[in-house]
Amino acid sequence: MRRDISLSRRNFLFSAPALAGAAAVATAGLGLASTAQAADVTLVLGDQAGLLRGLVEASGVLKDVGFKYRWASFQGAAPLFEAQHANAVDVAWGGDLPILAASIGDPNFRIVTTLGGQPSSLGLLVHEDSKLRSVADLKGQTVIISSARGSVAQYQLYGALAEVGLKPTDVTVRFVLPTDAAAAFASRQIEVWGTFDPYFGVAQQRGARVLRDGSRINSGLFFVTAPQPSLTDPGKRAALAGYLAALQRAGTWARANPDAYTRLYAELTKVQPEAARIITNRSFVNIRRFTDEDVATLQKVSDAASGWGILPRRVDVQAIAEQKLVA
Repeated sequence: MRRDISLSRRNFLFSAPALAGAAAVATAGLGLASTAQAADVTLVLGDQAGLLRGLVEASGVLKDVGFKYRWASFQGAAPLFEAQHANAVDVAWGGDLPILAASIGDPNFRIVTTLGGQPSSLGLLVHEDSKLRSVADLKGQTVIISSARGSVAQYQLYGALAEVGLKPTDVTVRFVLPTDAAAAFASRQIEVWGTFDPYFGVAQQRGARVLRDGSRINSGLFFVTAPQPSLTDPGKRAALAGYLAALQRAGTWARANPDAYTRLYAELTKVQPEAARIITNRSFVNIRRFTDEDVATLQKVSDAASGWGILPRRVDVQAIAEQKLVA
């Protein structure tokens, strides 16, 4: 049986936390012992703006798992990780810096999988007719960052400023949730907006100009996380292993079927096909285990972010790594 809460076009992509139920039980995808452990488990799958759900449902990979599940969708990483901290979701995902920020002060926080991604999926936007032509022109300007302190967009802004010899104090930074920022940018109440897909891609499709994207600044990597209570529960751990294996199959499917992925993503999220193509072409489809190389890459982000004062302290990435859940 499948339960879905009907979401409007705006709400699916840009909603406040909303649950969409999905109950699907099958025996493929898990071993017999794991299937028995996971059969009575319901995982709450945390998502941001329908991005991961779009990939999963387009590929159909959760038809082959042996556990029940439901989706919980949030506007951005900050509210999603608040839910994980409260054990309201069993699994979440986010970019490099939000992952690090969320781990501080949360002893139960663990990284379990790398989603991949591209740094061109985020950046600084201005209006097409803006007089701001380069990052150097931002001196003295107000920059709106989505969604909160510790966002990938904040890291990208600070890196872009450093490239041209500016300091974070040379601009005024304000944090606004993506849906509110999107509406304010569309009505020209915001001149400079630092954000990420899908908001970044939708704004590009509507004519926004990219002042600087995350290339050569951000790692571009996204990661899946889970709280320790879910990882230490045998049934949930088995179900999480099945979910992560399904994500890997979804990534393989998306790489092999890019046109179908774009079309189905557009249908599921209700974004314009042109925006959907922009978003899916740089989406996280290289899904893999959280490798030692990924640990080292994320450690570099932690060191830079703590040096800039974005993070209150350096995070030891190896200490929050769970590398045994995915083969």
